[in-house]
Amino acid sequence: MEEKVKVALDRLRPTLSGVDVALADVRDGIVKVKLMMSTCHATMSEEMALEIVEEQLKEAVPEIREVIAA
Repeated sequence: MEEKVKVALDRLRPTLSGVDVALADVRDGIVKVKLMMSTCHATMSEEMALEIVEEQLKEAVPEIREVIAA
C-alpha cells in the first residue's frame, strides 16, 4: 500500500498550489503526511490542503481509512 500512496502523492503534488506533501508513515490503513506550506505561494489553509490530500488519496488507494497530519 505504501508504494500506491507514494505514486498517488506524486500525481497530487502539482495540484497543491504552494503546498508540498511528504509521506511520513503508512500503517493499518492510516496515512500520516507532512504538509509544508509555502509562505509566499500558499493559496489554501493547512486544513484545506489536508482535506484535499485525504480525498485524493482515498480515491486512488481505497484501502486507506484515514489521512492525518504528522
